[in-house]
Amino acid sequence: MPDLLQEMAQKLYQGDKETVAGMVQQALDQGMSPKEILSGGLVAGMDQVGRDFRADELFIPEVLVAAQAMHAGMNVLRPLLAETGVEMMGKYVIGTVKGDLHDIGKNLVKMMLEGAGFEVTDLGTDVAPETFVEAVREHKPHLVGMSALLTTTMPGMKETIEALEEAGGLRSTVKVIVGGAPVTAAFAEEIGADAYASDAASAVEVARHLLG
Repeated sequence: MPDLLQEMAQKLYQGDKETVAGMVQQALDQGMSPKEILSGGLVAGMDQVGRDFRADELFIPEVLVAAQAMHAGMNVLRPLLAETGVEMMGKYVIGTVKGDLHDIGKNLVKMMLEGAGFEVTDLGTDVAPETFVEAVREHKPHLVGMSALLTTTMPGMKETIEALEEAGGLRSTVKVIVGGAPVTAAFAEEIGADAYASDAASAVEVARHLLG
């Protein structure tokens, strides 16, 4: 049984989405639980992708292909995870801040988080502080991730944190992670964010760490 999961993780790493989807079904047919398949096959594969991406052994195109394979597997598993009440790793709301239309980094973070078992709500780009607030009210996430690629849009991060603080104590219900090319750990601290992530792979590590 574990051999099938190891092979599934390997096929996911290689971006073979048809095979991954087939192997998920095969594992289910053999009586494996959705949770077992998620953690031992899909998450294990994406974890390896994340490690090699951080070590510059994999690049964005390969990560995107692996993420597509992970999605193919998740499409088979998702209805069963819901049925069996398997808790996802945590809920995450993500978006690029107001005035900023860049989304490659954000999309990569989203894929890596989903690969790690997070339930992600993507608000897209050019997201106003009040939209983040509404999403936190509606989805009740554990984490909020904000991205900026321009120095001119970075203040939107501070405005969003302030909006969460002013919205009836919503700020205390979530951990805020910020990232993007011009963003630094010092800036994250200065605006009152909980954490800074330098890239997509570290965003997953930071998220896991914040959830303990």
